[in-house]
Amino acid sequence: QVQLVESGGGLVQPGGSLRLSCAASGRTSSLFNMAWFRQAPGKEREFVASIRWRGTTIYYADSVKGRFTISRDNAQNTGYLHMNSLKPEDTAIYYCAARYLQTGSYDYWGQGTQVTVSS
Repeated sequence: QVQLVESGGGLVQPGGSLRLSCAASGRTSSLFNMAWFRQAPGKEREFVASIRWRGTTIYYADSVKGRFTISRDNAQNTGYLHMNSLKPEDTAIYYCAARYLQTGSYDYWGQGTQVTVSS
């Protein structure tokens, strides 16, 4: 199993930037994918971005394309979500997730970190 711990959330003004981190521990060597999801108050959880744990395949939700960048450091067993040009509608709890299989649901989740975009 893998354990995930997010950090880096906070309050930022519109147009600002934040970097979220997801530290993975446990059985990380055989991970297939790491992803970021978010859930705003009163809304369903939604996909933000994903990255192949060992590879270059990356996907983004249309709502964050061109503003967010997902990356990972295998040596540090850490994933990142760089968020630029933040908007109030980006306000949500952001969750890191991981899976071992190429397809299917994400089985492992972090506790989430709050991102608030407000002036």
